Amino acid sequence: MKLGRREFLEKSGACLLGAAAGLASSPFRAWGRPAQASASGAAGSTGFGPLQPDPENILDLPKGFSYRIISMAGQKMKDGFIVPALPDGMTAFPGPAGTTVILRNHEFRFGHPDTLGPFGGKKRLWEKLDKALVYDWTPAGEPCLGSVTTIVYDTKRKKTKSQHLSLVGTMTNCSGGATPWGTWLSSEEVFEGPGKRCSRKHGYTFEVAVSAEPIVTVPLPLKAMGRFVKEGAAIDPRTGIVYQTEDQVDGLFYRFLPASPGRLAEGGRLQALAVAGSPGLETSNWRVQKIAPGTSFEAAWVDLENPDPDEDVLRRRGREKGAAVFSSGEGITFHAGAVWFDCTNGGTGAKGHFWRYAPSPDEGTPRESENPGRLELFLEPNDPLVLDHPDQLAAAPWGDLFVCEDGDGDQYLLGITKRRDIYKFARNALDSSELSGVCFSPDGSTMFVNNMDSGLTLAVTGPWNK
Repeated sequence: MKLGRREFLEKSGACLLGAAAGLASSPFRAWGRPAQASASGAAGSTGFGPLQPDPENILDLPKGFSYRIISMAGQKMKDGFIVPALPDGMTAFPGPAGTTVILRNHEFRFGHPDTLGPFGGKKRLWEKLDKALVYDWTPAGEPCLGSVTTIVYDTKRKKTKSQHLSLVGTMTNCSGGATPWGTWLSSEEVFEGPGKRCSRKHGYTFEVAVSAEPIVTVPLPLKAMGRFVKEGAAIDPRTGIVYQTEDQVDGLFYRFLPASPGRLAEGGRLQALAVAGSPGLETSNWRVQKIAPGTSFEAAWVDLENPDPDEDVLRRRGREKGAAVFSSGEGITFHAGAVWFDCTNGGTGAKGHFWRYAPSPDEGTPRESENPGRLELFLEPNDPLVLDHPDQLAAAPWGDLFVCEDGDGDQYLLGITKRRDIYKFARNALDSSELSGVCFSPDGSTMFVNNMDSGLTLAVTGPWNK
């Protein structure tokens, strides 16, 4: 979620941010030279070449690339429910007989018409469901409309085989992340309690089963992973530790140490990242410190007791313990042995920047302090023509990062190389909606991306090996 300029300034003025002097920093150049940016897309430059106007006015792509619409809001699914609107965070898994199984969030907030949900408004299709499969209900006795759906896609034939509902009754399902053990973590980007609009607490992560057959996951909030305004999640397959972003202008960067890796419902310990020697480090770069790209810090972690508070206080508690503050953490992925995440309001111009966290070889153990992880400001262009409010991101099979913008004007899908160059890969030619949910099929042949406001999911193919 991108803050409007006025809301951004109001929130930033109200933040209680730490100001630490004498920053302990050192160069950390695991990916080559210091940050640069190139987004021209001109022939011969970084990327796949200039964008070509789409005659259908849906998605501009480089020469040789094409897309297919594989899902549209309002379609009837295999289970009899309706494809909801507002597709957002998304990921893809290998399916049976060479198919790809795509799990996709739908970011319904209060006020969105129920006719756009999976139950068709007054059609009351939810009556077909076992009530135990619906996490929460409104006081009017109708399901909350946040949800996850599944697409079964034949990657070779470029054809959608089926769609079905996978999670229902949640709220504001924005982003999340895939687990190494083959499930989807769907996160609620909201902090809401029982009252006039819902009956249960919200602000949780839910683990969703991956199935090519119509199965609705029994909704279980993973309370030990924290209750806050959640965005994305990424898991280190080596340790099973879950890293989470918080979409607040004074948010924190969290990690969850599971009691039993791969079994998140069994609980664990929630922590927030701090910078050794700089308690309360304010990382936004539009207040107090000015951190140069390429600068890195020794990480420390602080425990957060009571991860399921009744009030939205986890980030305040973290700051009081010295946690670093991040300006609206959003997209996150685990790639090449590190956690990559962006802050949509970071940078001196509040247009966004990217961070890299390299876990300790002893991450999450008592020996971690002997060889701590490191946090690096990886990229900050400070030019809205190059980067304008980065949101969800994913790693491409060949190593580039792809990020969806959620800024002003044209909405782009950008690529970021190992050399820290930025290029434009796609433009929303249909409307002003953000693109969302970028991910790749397991075989690397197909990129999937959503047009959120128009309710479209697209499959993009072309000469990736270029």
